[in-house]
Amino acid sequence: MDGVLDRYRDPSQLVQDKVIDHLDRHCRAFIELSPFATLSTASADGWPDVSPRGGDAGFVKVLDEHRLALPDRPGNNRVDSLHNVAANPRAALMFLVPGIEEVLRVYGTAEIAASEELEVDLTEFGRAPRSVLVVSVTRAYFQCAKSIMRSGLWDPARQVERSAFAPMRVVFGDHCRLTTPLPDDAVMREGLAQEL
Repeated sequence: MDGVLDRYRDPSQLVQDKVIDHLDRHCRAFIELSPFATLSTASADGWPDVSPRGGDAGFVKVLDEHRLALPDRPGNNRVDSLHNVAANPRAALMFLVPGIEEVLRVYGTAEIAASEELEVDLTEFGRAPRSVLVVSVTRAYFQCAKSIMRSGLWDPARQVERSAFAPMRVVFGDHCRLTTPLPDDAVMREGLAQEL
């Protein structure tokens, strides 16, 4: 590790100046367009966790320039992120918008709230969320497009055929060392769709 960091030049003034301590109109507009974000939290002893979050565009609501509300939808019920926030309130979000190569990164502290405590409608797919993370923003900035450009994430020509990877029933069966086979992926996906 010694000297490896010396290989990097200092960040430009623009890169340093783009970090703001609130959600301005551009952050708000980006969040309103975003149907997908990642939530990063850490346990009390510092072990990190990253969780995918999704919904209709704008599923995360900006409450004001310093707070946003992230609804918690039905998932696998591990609630790792919520346990982490209860022990260590630091959190980060990364918002993506299909077709836009820049991403928005937001950092702050989070607290768990009941949806009825907020004066905003977070109903989606006909359901109120089980809980809401209210994130108090301390830093926000747009990340340049290079990583999305390199990945070709939004390029339809680079979309992977589903057949290139094992069916999830096989993956879960192997990971969990199941002796009884799971239903096929179409049946599992149908069940997931009913729980959105």
